[in-house]
Amino acid sequence: MFIPLLLLLLSVKGLSGSVSLQLAGKPLDDVGGRKQEVIEATQKLIAAIMDGDYDTYQNMTVPGLTSFEPEALGHLVEGMDFHRFIFDHVSIMVVGLTHTTLLSPHVHLLGDNAACVSYVRLTQYADPASGRLRTATSEETRVWHHRDGRWRNVHFHRSGSPTVPTK
Repeated sequence: MFIPLLLLLLSVKGLSGSVSLQLAGKPLDDVGGRKQEVIEATQKLIAAIMDGDYDTYQNMTVPGLTSFEPEALGHLVEGMDFHRFIFDHVSIMVVGLTHTTLLSPHVHLLGDNAACVSYVRLTQYADPASGRLRTATSEETRVWHHRDGRWRNVHFHRSGSPTVPTK
């Protein structure tokens, strides 16, 4: 017997594809208010990444952003230079259209002005070598700070596949 899943698909369309959100087995009442704001900010940030939109990305992060990610080979990255390099070269890296799904995001509110969100990120794309559809997966955690009326990403940790499939 299959367990019924409640799927909520919120699409953010961009140049390179879309980002959708999948909430599995959670009533709509469980996600609202500040938690919903954090999920929407995360979705918008991922769409900016997948679209190569550095201006939006920079607007949604702090200048001292810190991260652990596969591309940094286990090192803590601080600041925007590392990320700017990726954005500057994303046009030669992106492989056709992509679709990203954020699975079962879980938000911890850390007071009125901070939150942490964890989720699994699936990125579907066409492999240019074989023409087959592929899926990359990563586990992500993002820490957000609410200031001046908006959420800004201050730290993230990503394990698994690199963000953008490469040639």
